[in-house]
Amino acid sequence: MFDSLLDLDPAQLIGVVGSTHRQESVLVAQRLAAVAALLGHRVTVAADRAERGGYAEIDPYQQATAEVAAAMNLSPMAASFVVSDAEALDVRLPKVATLLAEGRVDWRAVRVIIRRTELVTDERLMAELDESLSTRIGRWQGWSQRRVVNAVDAAVRAIDPDAARERRRAAEDERRIGINALDNGMAEVSGTVAAVAALAFDRRLSELAKQVCAADPRTMAQRRADALEALAQGSCLACACGRPDCPTRPEDSRAADRGAVRVVINVVATDQTVFGEGDLPGHLDGHGVIDAEQVRALVAAAASLPVVVDPATSAAEALRYQPSAALERAVRCRDLTCRFPGCHRPAVYCDVDHTIPFNHADPKAGGLTLLTNLKCLCRQHHRLKTFGGWGDVQLADGTVVWTSPTGRKYRTSPAGADLFPRLRAPACAAPAPTRRSRSQQRSARIAQGRRHNREQRPVNEARRRLDDARKGEIAARKFRNHMRDVLFLFKGTSSASPFATWINDPREPEELPPDWSPAVPVAELLADDPPF
Repeated sequence: MFDSLLDLDPAQLIGVVGSTHRQESVLVAQRLAAVAALLGHRVTVAADRAERGGYAEIDPYQQATAEVAAAMNLSPMAASFVVSDAEALDVRLPKVATLLAEGRVDWRAVRVIIRRTELVTDERLMAELDESLSTRIGRWQGWSQRRVVNAVDAAVRAIDPDAARERRRAAEDERRIGINALDNGMAEVSGTVAAVAALAFDRRLSELAKQVCAADPRTMAQRRADALEALAQGSCLACACGRPDCPTRPEDSRAADRGAVRVVINVVATDQTVFGEGDLPGHLDGHGVIDAEQVRALVAAAASLPVVVDPATSAAEALRYQPSAALERAVRCRDLTCRFPGCHRPAVYCDVDHTIPFNHADPKAGGLTLLTNLKCLCRQHHRLKTFGGWGDVQLADGTVVWTSPTGRKYRTSPAGADLFPRLRAPACAAPAPTRRSRSQQRSARIAQGRRHNREQRPVNEARRRLDDARKGEIAARKFRNHMRDVLFLFKGTSSASPFATWINDPREPEELPPDWSPAVPVAELLADDPPF
């Protein structure tokens, strides 16, 4: 049945690949729509039986799941996911379902949207989220899984920031680290920690693993595992080459300094989020979208002030092949991932590529080192562009238009610009003249940062005290209500005991109003009274 494909040229074959991919999305949409209609039919039948005084022995959801499992030869668990996904598209994400039915988005991206929006319970907010995501994704001509994840997480945090904040705090309460001994002399380390701590830990291990000589026989994964022990002992990773002239031998005076690795973490956020009270989310490099409160916490805990990723590239710097540290940081924060279609490898692990090749013989002839001519490419796609026949053109807003060897064109937009549209603007303007020296500017920035920290510290402390008081009040109310229920269950009447007389009071609401504040302690009310 595939013999006819043998007569097609590469351009026609890739056309078949693209068209069948879109057809697959359409078929998936049709299948899920049929499952949703089946579920609706089973729910209606169950409701009719209940109105007639009968009952359904099997839940309608379970009925639909059983039929889908039989038709698709799936396990009950897998079939339940199919039914729940179909219901989510039918009820919660109808506009995203329309994109899938038109073949404008694939099932992989839609499944990510379903999973990362399932905790939004408000129907009005869910409708806004469906409209926002369908409008944004419908305009994309290419996407990766990381780009979809960032878009969904940013939309959820922008539309329902309180719910996202509460989910993060609940997850923080469940953080843990566990050690499980195995039967082969090894142990398994697992747990859940804050995103920043995990990112710093990951990069610290990588840095320690790189500080051995080239003759070390271990793989990178093995060196990272061994670096954990060195990290726990506060020492550097010993090289395993066994050579007496190893440049990283322990008696080397530089060895003591190799364990002191400074971890740099890039956070992309607007200035209103960093220095003000804005609620727009930020992006933690290597992790993903974080809320505004996490951004401000990172700024307050940072060893140095954040750097504005809007570097001015001088004429001399544009003629150098190696970009400055500020320009390289701006490129990585703008792109966030590899810029090849569909690739989501983090930008921190990518090469910074000149779209127009740098002319080493005559730099002024073209290929300048500017933000508008630089992009992130992982090593695989960097080599593919250089040797594989792919062409690329970079627009002023950071969009890259790729041309495949068969002549097909693909467009990729910088992932950072999806979250922060200001990053689309060209950032390589001529430097503005200033009368102050760099040391004066640095001193002013440090003074501003310290002043901000002093002003923000009592505000954050008051907010933490209020949050703790609210949690304590809710816990106390739940306890008192529970004791009232136990009293009624076992005694059936009020208590005559002179102790804990509150047990005879009516049940208290277990949700606090937004303007609730703890009562002023008696000690504070009587602070000015005499001691007797």
